[in-house]
Parts: sequence; structure tokens; C-alpha cells
Amino acid sequence: MERPQELKKTLGLFQLLAFGVAGVLGASWIYTNSALFSEHGAGGVVLGLAVAVVLAAFVALAYAELTTAFPRAGGEVVFSYIALGRRSSFFTGWMLIGAYVSSLAFYVTAFGYLLERFFPSFAEIPLYTINDETVTLPILGAGVILTLILLVLNWFGVNIGGQVQLVMFFGIIVIGVSLAVVGFASGSPDNFFPAYYADQNPLADTLRFIIPSMTFLAGFGLVAVLAEDSKLTPKKTGFTVVFTVIGAGLFYCVVLAATAWVYPWQEVADMELGTVSAFEMAGYTLLSHGAYAIAMLGLLTSFLGLFVASSRIIVAMGRAEMLPSGLAKLHPRHGTPTNALLFTTAVTLALGWIGPGAIVWFLDTGGVYLGLVWFMVVVAKYKLPSRYPKMDRPYVSKFSWLPAIGGIGALLIIVWAIVPGTGASLVWPAEYLMLGAWLILGVIMWMLSKKKSRKESLGAMLGDEVYAQIAPFEDDAEQIHSATRES
Repeated sequence: MERPQELKKTLGLFQLLAFGVAGVLGASWIYTNSALFSEHGAGGVVLGLAVAVVLAAFVALAYAELTTAFPRAGGEVVFSYIALGRRSSFFTGWMLIGAYVSSLAFYVTAFGYLLERFFPSFAEIPLYTINDETVTLPILGAGVILTLILLVLNWFGVNIGGQVQLVMFFGIIVIGVSLAVVGFASGSPDNFFPAYYADQNPLADTLRFIIPSMTFLAGFGLVAVLAEDSKLTPKKTGFTVVFTVIGAGLFYCVVLAATAWVYPWQEVADMELGTVSAFEMAGYTLLSHGAYAIAMLGLLTSFLGLFVASSRIIVAMGRAEMLPSGLAKLHPRHGTPTNALLFTTAVTLALGWIGPGAIVWFLDTGGVYLGLVWFMVVVAKYKLPSRYPKMDRPYVSKFSWLPAIGGIGALLIIVWAIVPGTGASLVWPAEYLMLGAWLILGVIMWMLSKKKSRKESLGAMLGDEVYAQIAPFEDDAEQIHSATRES
């Protein structure tokens, strides 16, 4: 069996946390919460996000177990292949690429729109309008240039990107803590309560916001995806997954709650820039600029994190030839997945032109993709012991039942969103068309993929050292799997 090329292990604890936590903390939430408050109420936004964080934390326990056992590039793709097989692995990987690309595509034009606040000329030279949002040449050009910069930054090694990510991560944390302290200290509960509009259904609006919240939390899986790049022990890498989702989720909830606390959220709902506008109207101009800085830094950190993670997913699928094998090729000197990075760049730019008019579409469809990935990871966690009953696992959570709650909860929320007329259904027809198109493209890619034997695929995805852990049990696993199918 040909030994697959190995990614260089260059990421330490803080860099891995920076990719995970800062990769979760994107840009849109800090300035679009005006629209979110208007649609869901402050209570729906904060509580809906909190529920999503709890579900994600439960699912993260499954990630921790599987990452500890199989610390390889691709995370979820690898887990599902080992426990569930090739078809499930492809589905998981394709959904994950869809979730990550949904965010990346939004960031392409969001970067230019943030710059427009300081450079009004960015609003000139309109090109086209989608969903009442006009994309201009400077805005699109700025996004294209940023995407190419990220490509170059990661071409020479993830460690360089990790160092940049770490600096931006600390900036976000310092500013976010300042917003929370001032917001709660100077604001009033009267600004937050009542937390819903009089004509709203609190339960429905809270549950409806869980779907986009899943997209907000997309980055916590980056730790598992980047496990092969990590210098940490597999067990520490696994624990980092759980810490990432809890830390990032609490940060989201606290800053959003502080926004509705410092100024009446019903008035913030009518403003243009959410937290930025709220603190400015409350008389804290410097913190308003700080909130804007979080938006910019959050965009850059999430863009960088998801950009790197997407390439690793593609590498894992290329190794098993679920995507063209050339996408798994690594640079001979830098050890970076150059072809996968080029592919990620191409897909990001191909969808990025759609613009901010599609932000809700991207958030909702990305949440569906991600929820399905979470469910598949949870299924893999419970399937693994039955497939490999004799294999020792380095870490097994004492709360083994919690991931099931997270996975089933995510699946139920997705079903509620997909079924029309539930009050939490996806936007018709745009979001259903986007989901359908991605699924159809996935079917085509699956049909074009090269079918390799399980042994070849696992050897290529895991490498000699990790594959050696399951190789002695593989024959027994195949017999168990065959017997299960026959019964």
C-alpha cells in the first residue's frame, strides 16, 4: 500500500484553539443582529443560540472520542468512513463542504461591505442586484483579493496562518469582554425584557433560530479537521474540540445579550449595524468601533479557518478517491495541500459573487448541512464499538448518552425546517433550490468517484501509524458488518 503524504504537524494548543474558537466567531452576527432581533426577538436570538450551543456541546463529546482515536485530516469524513462506510463518508464530507462553502461564499462580498463604512467609494460602480442587495465592483474586487491572499498565506504552511489567526483571536476576545462588561454594567434589564414582540410565538421563534445558529457554530469541527496538523497528543486535541464549542458559544450569547441590555433591543432591531449601532447610540463610540473591529476580525478569522478546514476535508476525500485523487496532493517542500487549496478558492469565488442578499439563504442551508454532519458523527460514535468491539479506544466519555441527545435534537430541528408550513420552514423557493442543487451535484460527484477497496481507502486516509490501530480488527469488522446487512 502506498504511504499517503503527511501534513506537517505545526499547530500548538493556542493556535489550534485560535482556529477553532476564532473560526466559529464570524462576522455577520455582530452587525446583522438588528435583522435577527427584528425577526426572532432578542429572546429568540439569545435563547435559540444557547440551545444550539448545548446541542453542539453534546455532539462535541462524540467528536472528542473520535478525534482522540483517529487524529487525521478530514475529521468527520474519516470518522464516518471507519464506522459507517464509504457512502456515508461521502455524504458527510459533501454536506460539510456545503456548510463551509456557505460561509465562505458570504465572506467574499461581506468583506467589501465592511470596508464601505470607511471607504464610501466602495458603493460605486454597481454590477447587479440579488434579493434587493446590490453588489458593486469595488466590493466584489476586495473579496476576490482577500480570497487570493488567504490562498497565498496557506500555500506556504498552516503555521503561518495559525500565527495570524492567534493574533486576531486575542483581539476579538479583548474587545468582546469589554463590550460585555460595559453593556451589562451600564445597561438595564428593561432594555431586554420583554424579550419578544407581542405578536411573536416565543417557542417557535426560539426554535427557528437554532438552524442559522448551527451555521454560526460551524467552526468547532475545525479542530477535528486539523487534527493531523496538530502537535498535541490525540487526547488533548479531542478535548480542545469540546472547549472550542463551549467557549465560542458562550462568547456569542454574552455579547448578543449585552447588545440587547445596553440599549432597547426593539430600537436596535430598526438600526443598520446591530451591536455597532447599539453601543454608538448608548454613548460608547469607542466600543462601537470595537464592535466593528470584531466584525472585521471575525470575518478574517472565520474566513481563514474555514478556508483551511475545507481544504483538509477535500484532502481526506481525495485520499479515498471520493473526489479526484489529485486533490490530495501535497506540496513537496511545504507539505500543504496546494490542489485542495486551489479547489477551495475556485468554489468560494464561484459562489461568492451572489452577495449579501443571500446571507439568510447561506445561513439556513449551511445550518441544514451542518446538522446532518453532526448527526452522522454521533451515529459513527455509537457504531464504532459494535464494528470494532476488540479495539481499545484512548478516550470514552462518561456521559455517553449526551451525544445522542445532540444528534437527535439537531436532526429534529432540520426536519422541522425542511417540511413546508411548519412556521420554521426554509425560505421558498431560494433555499430549497440551493439544497436541491447541492444534493444533485453531490450525486453526480459520487457517480464519478473511483471505487476503491475499504482497505486501500482507509490506509490512504489514516496513514500507516493510525491504520495499524484498526488493521488487526478489520477482518472481524467486515464479518460483523456483513452479518448485520444479511440479517
